[in-house]
Amino acid sequence: MNRKKAKYTLGPVGGLVLLIVLFLLSSRINLGGAPEGVDSVPLPEGGTAEPLQVYFLDVGQGDSELIRLPGETGYFNMLIDTGEYKYADGLTDYLKGLGIERLDALVCTHPHTDHMGCMARIVQRFEIGAIYMPLMPEDKAPTTAAYEKLLDAVLDKGLTINQLHEDAIIGSPPGSQFQVMSPRVDADWEGANNYSAVIRLVYGQSSFLFTGDAEEESEEIILEDGYMLRSDVLKCGHHGSSTSTSDEFLEAVDPLYAVISCEAGNRYGHPHRETVKKLEDKNITTYRTDRDGTILAESTGGSIHFTTGLDSVKGRED
Repeated sequence: MNRKKAKYTLGPVGGLVLLIVLFLLSSRINLGGAPEGVDSVPLPEGGTAEPLQVYFLDVGQGDSELIRLPGETGYFNMLIDTGEYKYADGLTDYLKGLGIERLDALVCTHPHTDHMGCMARIVQRFEIGAIYMPLMPEDKAPTTAAYEKLLDAVLDKGLTINQLHEDAIIGSPPGSQFQVMSPRVDADWEGANNYSAVIRLVYGQSSFLFTGDAEEESEEIILEDGYMLRSDVLKCGHHGSSTSTSDEFLEAVDPLYAVISCEAGNRYGHPHRETVKKLEDKNITTYRTDRDGTILAESTGGSIHFTTGLDSVKGRED
């Protein structure tokens, strides 16, 4: 693992100098060290009429989570990742079918196409409150068409990318809190997976941990930095790969439930049997999009109720 400091830029993406500058200026660095995590956040007096909803969307061999936080004026909608480009129309229809016209927060955990392949289309088709993305060193920045199209779409819409790194700030309604635990500002990894944003959501007394494709090396740094990881629900890293969900990390999270996003019969063999066995040995109830379709977790701030078998996001046939 190479963790030397690096010069940060979005890399050689032609015509996007202004976006690069905005990206850099948007960084919020907390020099005071990792803040203490919380087990619970007080809900507004009288509670809310609607529950928290977290959709683990079935987008094949990819990742996408929709978080709907109830507030005084309706839901605060956050979309984490989108899946491949072929899901652009299906994801658009799915979100609009839920009555969503605005995404208050759009998160790209890292720039692999199975996580952000159709994100440019989502930016184009919805009102976006804020967009968040980790920043990678110049020599690691991707040059894929999907990544460049996303940057173009952000620039065309006059948005500013908020840099995601440890302790970056993501706003949320009363009764909830997001905490960003990774990547470090000076991270320098060999591959993109460990640049994944790792985000913990606390709503009332319920908690969720979203890990993108973060692997064991990233998990080690999060543990080293002393963040509170204990969460009711763990979205397992990297589609249930054995490169993620280390013994120490799983022990610290100590989830009641785990969710794995993967495609049936995928060529990577996800989820790997080592990960499945770890979860089974700890009696962690596990949901999988390859078997359960889209998964909905709901909470009024206490216990969490799961609904499985919801419609998958439709992908365009090649």
